[in-house]
Amino acid sequence: MSGPQARLSSITSQLSPYPPRGIASVVTKSADDVVITSALRTPFTKGGKGGFKDTHASDLLAHVLKATIERSGIDPALVEDMAVGTVLAPGGGATEFRAAALVAGFPVSTSVKSLNRQCSSGLQACVDIANAIKNGMIDVGIGAGVESMSLQYGLNAVSEFSELLEAHPEGKNCKVPMGLLSEKMAKDRNIKRADQDAFAARSYQRAVAAQKAGKFDKEIVPMSNVKWTDPKSEEEKTITVAKDDGIRDGMTVETLAKIRPAFAKDGSIHAGNASQISDGAAAVLLMRRSTAEKLGQKIIGKFVAASVVGVEPLLMGIGPWKAIPEVLKKAGISKDDVDLWEINEAFASQCLWCINELGLDQNKINPNGGAIAFGHPLGCTGARQVSTLFNELERTGKRIGVTSMCVGTGMGMAALWVKE
Repeated sequence: MSGPQARLSSITSQLSPYPPRGIASVVTKSADDVVITSALRTPFTKGGKGGFKDTHASDLLAHVLKATIERSGIDPALVEDMAVGTVLAPGGGATEFRAAALVAGFPVSTSVKSLNRQCSSGLQACVDIANAIKNGMIDVGIGAGVESMSLQYGLNAVSEFSELLEAHPEGKNCKVPMGLLSEKMAKDRNIKRADQDAFAARSYQRAVAAQKAGKFDKEIVPMSNVKWTDPKSEEEKTITVAKDDGIRDGMTVETLAKIRPAFAKDGSIHAGNASQISDGAAAVLLMRRSTAEKLGQKIIGKFVAASVVGVEPLLMGIGPWKAIPEVLKKAGISKDDVDLWEINEAFASQCLWCINELGLDQNKINPNGGAIAFGHPLGCTGARQVSTLFNELERTGKRIGVTSMCVGTGMGMAALWVKE
């Protein structure tokens, strides 16, 4: 790094709200900590086929928000603000999500906003609320994420680029589909299909084992009275959706090797080693530690720091590789201090490359599978990872975790969390 970037880094390191602290400081409790007292999600279901294929994103959000009130015991009138990450919802979901909060039982005094940072939208929502608490704007808030890819995927897939944007060498690259970008990255970085398939098979196998062992049960809020139309008979039924329905048993390297490439005849990326199109919602209740203690809220853990970075649009998938070192630097710790990683499996190619380049222990990464196995509702994943991370930290008696993902148009995001 040299020139303007070096000068900017020097300045921001002095002004950073997250100065290097080290492991002792990271795990130390303070009255001003931003803590999590509830982290829940709906099941994730297969886009266009699964249990939520006919359910609006707003209804999924209302369900998980209502469950947050019920399970945490929080007085909804104390929740001052809510941020909801989404990518595909019409109008950014701003109108529907405000209504969903009211339906869930929050009073008119609870404000709501929607936001879109593509695949990191759910995480950005949590971080926005955490920062609002840190700077004293609010004391209690909810960071959430939701996506109905069944009902919206494809409707907003085509961006209208002006001549001005098309004429810019990097600007025009922002609209290249992520599948094509990941295929190009796999070829450029020599990520072999066999390695991608092995990574994907492990994700499926871990998710199957986790589901059978009931490891997702605590974080999932079943949803009953779901209207679902049978695609064969066209008969409308009322069903209960209680578990992720995209997890497939029996997936091996050999079965994955038989799937046809999706983006190039000689390509390596296919439906089996890329994240599933899915529907789902998640919500994270955050507040100041002193507030949680006064309210008698059970503290699950705390938010420590977050990072968001930009990378070349055509190398979108490398985002975690750049974002993760940044968040570790902000906290003043090393990768060896991290007990568990939740890194979104947008594509096996990009996730595997980031893991290898960072030198991370694969046994610590997505131990219960990831988006390849159970789905990636775009705006929801970042919030979902929080619940999955804390539940696994509790089960294993571990303490420090990181969530991260690559982001469309060439970005990466990461956050550091500590289990109570």
